[in-house]
Amino acid sequence: MRLVLASGNRGKLAELRGLLADLPLTLASLADFTADAAEETAPSFVENAILKARFAAQASGLPALADDSGLEVDALSGAPGVRSARFAGPDADDAANRRLLLERLADVPAGARTARFRCVLVYVRHADDPWPEIFTGTWQGEIALAEAGGNGFGYDPLFRVPALDCTAAQLDPADKARLSHRAQATAALRAFLRNLLASVND
Repeated sequence: MRLVLASGNRGKLAELRGLLADLPLTLASLADFTADAAEETAPSFVENAILKARFAAQASGLPALADDSGLEVDALSGAPGVRSARFAGPDADDAANRRLLLERLADVPAGARTARFRCVLVYVRHADDPWPEIFTGTWQGEIALAEAGGNGFGYDPLFRVPALDCTAAQLDPADKARLSHRAQATAALRAFLRNLLASVND
């Protein structure tokens, strides 16, 4: 079975490929089919993920999987939220987004820096699929006072996991694959895909 991931983000593609590695499927990148991307104009992770999944299915002619995820910081009223990848501007990179986050939280003490990662995965069978499959996950934590760790991507060097006293970027990839918001959403997706693949093979 071949699916397309509605993203050109190499870190996200590698992480999802690893999480789905034991299933008999191939996860292609949207970049293999088009240099364009869906316009993320919706106000929620769910709606944006559906937009992206439909766009990828249309561009590739394949069933599509879209991930819309981001960081919600309580002291910033839930920002950056759906704008997590574009927090510092439309062309910002991960480092610029992290710098802006630290600037915005400069006067917020450690005990008030609670945050969470949210992930929504959407699977569509084709671009006009009337019943997208939706899977979600949430990872609670807080924003560290400074970056730490060299693993992961995005906001991982700033996302502190209090129970482990480290950031997501300091975790072993295997531990992150077990704990993260994306891992939680993918666990539900995996169960769905197993049943789907079993029905195809019957």
